[in-house]
Amino acid sequence: MSAEAAVVIPAQKPHLLGLNQQSLAALLTEWGESPFRAKQVLQWIHGRQVADFAEMSNISKGLRARLAEQTFYAEPEILADQLAADGTRKWLLGLPDGNAIETVFIPEEDRGTLCISSQVGCSLACSFCATGAQGLSRNLETHEIIAQIRIARQKLGLDAITNIVFMGMGEPLLNLRHLFPALDLLRDDFAYGFGPKRITVSTAGVVPGLDRLGAESPVNLAISLHASRDEVRDILVPINRHYPLAELLEACRRYPLLPRRRITFEYVMLDGVNDSDTDARALLRILSGIPAMVNLIPFNPFPGSDYQRSPQKRIDAFRDIVMRGDIMTVTRRPRGDDIAAACGQLAGQVRDGRRSIPLKVQA
Repeated sequence: MSAEAAVVIPAQKPHLLGLNQQSLAALLTEWGESPFRAKQVLQWIHGRQVADFAEMSNISKGLRARLAEQTFYAEPEILADQLAADGTRKWLLGLPDGNAIETVFIPEEDRGTLCISSQVGCSLACSFCATGAQGLSRNLETHEIIAQIRIARQKLGLDAITNIVFMGMGEPLLNLRHLFPALDLLRDDFAYGFGPKRITVSTAGVVPGLDRLGAESPVNLAISLHASRDEVRDILVPINRHYPLAELLEACRRYPLLPRRRITFEYVMLDGVNDSDTDARALLRILSGIPAMVNLIPFNPFPGSDYQRSPQKRIDAFRDIVMRGDIMTVTRRPRGDDIAAACGQLAGQVRDGRRSIPLKVQA
């Protein structure tokens, strides 16, 4: 059951890593098994990270044989494993179709955060982001999302990862069909057991998907904002032309936040583009009435980009204006930029990337 990039999943066989408890219980019920067995299988596959059916000692031999015959299991191939000077670690994972995605682990004193991808490439074409420059190949399936956590835990240990952020390659809210089952598995105590406060989904502003997320699977929310005026955001984050700031921020106001939580607004600092005092005051105005935290991100260069990072003095001045408006504001310290693992630098490997912005949410 080892991972091989050339393996093709048989169309008639469900991938075991992609089945949440509800789907697995339904499958086992079809086989005449008790749905309770789904919890046992989840514990073996995800909780204990056992991939050999022979080791699943509390499951009958007959069920183990049927799982082996009628489900499929494989993991992406690790094409590269890079360690940055600051301890950040990045994996390039090869997929069966020749695409590749990147996954990043960021260690801190009090937590270990895994930044995972939801698509191969990205269609939103944000002008400051290396992933957006590639275009979109396809959505990741649930098992490909979950495999990123499994591989990282295999390399780091079961307890190293405390937080999951969907801030890697792709726009998660354009892939709800596979995002929701992945979130189910992440929160399931028989699988990974992450509390909803330890999971963050980031979006560039797909409003219909944002509403669906809040209604069906509320977790922490991060908004890739990056501008406080529509004329600037239209250039930096082109989906703003379809869901402008007023519409996006109204969706944020109605998002069902977890108790004592805030929405994180990510704001990349671009010299002479979005970093003026006027921009900071405009940011205060548009975030009025929203439980917000602003995360200022010094721009991380990538090949082909024409942007420059704002000087530190300008970042500090911007931060001070926003903080004086009683909005919690932090400046993110660049992590892993020596291995191109910092925010906006993930590139992976995209076959036949398309640059269009599809607005249909896949449910």
